[in-house]
Amino acid sequence: MKKYIKIKTCISAAILLLVLFGCTNDILDEKPRAIFTPDYFSTPEGVMGGITSMYGHLRYMYGNGYFLNVGQIATDESTWGQNSDGNIKNLDYSGVGIINPATSNTGAVWNNAFPNINTASGVIENGTAIGIISPALIAEARFFRAFDYFLLVQTYGGVPLDLGAGELKFNSSTSRYSVRNTVPEVYSKAIFPDLIKAVADLPVAGRVTGGLTKTTARLFLAKAYLTFGWWLQNPKNIPTYPAADRKDLDGHDAAWYFQQAYDVAVTAINDPGDFGLQPTFYEVNVATKDRNKEMLLYADHTQSSAIYNGGDLSYSGGGFSTDYFAGWFEQFNYTGVRSSTSKTIWLSVSSVQREAVQSLGRPWTMLAPPIEVFKNTFADKTNDSRYDGTFTTSYRGNWAKAGITAATLYNANFLPIANGDPVVTFLDTDVSGVDYSNAVYNSSIGAGVLPGRADFVIEPGVISRICYPGNWKLGPYRTDNGTGLGSPNGSSTRPFPVAKFSELYFIAAEAAVKGAIVQGGKTARDLINVIRARAGKWSFNNKANVAQVQDNSAALVAATPAVIDINYILAERSREYFGEGYRWYDLTRTQNWIEYGNSFTIAGATNPNDWKDHSVKIFTRTITAKDYLRPIPTSQLDGMEMSADEKVKYQNPGY
Repeated sequence: MKKYIKIKTCISAAILLLVLFGCTNDILDEKPRAIFTPDYFSTPEGVMGGITSMYGHLRYMYGNGYFLNVGQIATDESTWGQNSDGNIKNLDYSGVGIINPATSNTGAVWNNAFPNINTASGVIENGTAIGIISPALIAEARFFRAFDYFLLVQTYGGVPLDLGAGELKFNSSTSRYSVRNTVPEVYSKAIFPDLIKAVADLPVAGRVTGGLTKTTARLFLAKAYLTFGWWLQNPKNIPTYPAADRKDLDGHDAAWYFQQAYDVAVTAINDPGDFGLQPTFYEVNVATKDRNKEMLLYADHTQSSAIYNGGDLSYSGGGFSTDYFAGWFEQFNYTGVRSSTSKTIWLSVSSVQREAVQSLGRPWTMLAPPIEVFKNTFADKTNDSRYDGTFTTSYRGNWAKAGITAATLYNANFLPIANGDPVVTFLDTDVSGVDYSNAVYNSSIGAGVLPGRADFVIEPGVISRICYPGNWKLGPYRTDNGTGLGSPNGSSTRPFPVAKFSELYFIAAEAAVKGAIVQGGKTARDLINVIRARAGKWSFNNKANVAQVQDNSAALVAATPAVIDINYILAERSREYFGEGYRWYDLTRTQNWIEYGNSFTIAGATNPNDWKDHSVKIFTRTITAKDYLRPIPTSQLDGMEMSADEKVKYQNPGY
């Protein structure tokens, strides 16, 4: 029987590196440790403690709303929402703020990756010397070191390989000087060798549930090959930093890397181990089937203990550290909707209460999807199940769980509704005849009324920064709600997905588009159609809240273009992974960020606090080539013993 990874939180692993930034890692050892030392890593206990902390470090990024924001904002998927502050707006490039290395949370990767890299180096260097630690365990450390360096190089460009004790060496000193390596050096010296070794030494089946495997390592190796191939090719002349020739240290060209990406991804598809695609898109994301065979890697949480969860279980005042609060960012404040206790005059009552269920949860209204998401990205809402499996589009009455005893309330057109009935519905398409005046029936969120319907409605063409379908995929799930509303303000106790088996198909398809020689039956179109065929299969209808067994695979496959290009792959990636933090990295990898992010439309444009405002405006963003690299956080620069000129040169240009 497999065991779940249980991670105890303690103030530990405060390795002083680069700038003496401290961090709280999660380790298996119950005793708090002030520092990881070579002696500690030379024991089996220390190796296990260090490796467990590496899984724990994922929670400082994945599931953290501000880390999600870095991967979402200023793309075609997300703009700032009604409740956004400078932490969100400054990264939108739409004239509402200026990116600030001190306050824009662009250090979410930097500040969490380097301590973990040092821990990984300590395990690799000292654990190997023990002689009784299996290569598979050391391979887990190699994977995480490469994983973090891959995140870093995509986010900032070239980064330091020497943390104070030599390149890729464990550092226990208080070094406060740093030199950035070039992008080719980071890939060739750190990312590729560690991932290749991880593929060789990791097991087919994880040693624990959620543990690393060959398939997981292959996905990241293939994606690293793909990303570096784009970097070498540099089709749109995006600058790099530190300055470096677009040459591979090992002498390979971009075509070689695209071929490697294809070959490694297809190998993983053909030899998946225990992994594979879920039967339907709904079953990938429904909370009752978390930790399914499609999840290659996730930041885990638990409902059973706040300590092992790494986040508050009942109430959180803000959402910090390892709390899983990313789902709050992409949920609008549905609790503002009102119904009436009277069928003749409008006596308002809250009919959709905040509840700890996947369709609801805590609403922060931080990231809003532009109108194009609903009209273009998810244009097919009938055949393709991914729209229904991504968004909450029907907000249903749950007032009884809040102690409101009325069995019936009155909603639009003074028509009666019962608990469980739709109160607000987001329509699939724009229709005629919707009255948004709220002259008689006041939804309080700007929703409209259609004759004969008891639910308030909102058309795709008037979706605003205030009112939009929430991201159902990231909603909370609890089994301890009882007959009440549960604990919707607490940190989500679900695992947050980091990597899915389905992405192997996208990586291989993208590499094929970039010229890789393909295997029979696995052209770019073939691979994308595997995903599209699955998207056509329905097992549940979220909007109607009923089981729906329906197969529209043939229609979706027939609609796939005969020739697949990168734009089509990007569209399919958005349908598959919308709102999960992939988008900025996808657009910067393919050098399409400016084209995809430069403009969008959204309603409520003149006053984001006025829910009666349904005016739609076009917003433009000023994104330049230098913005493809995020700024080094100020906390890093402030802690280094360097001259002012050296710090300027250390920072990415333009910040």
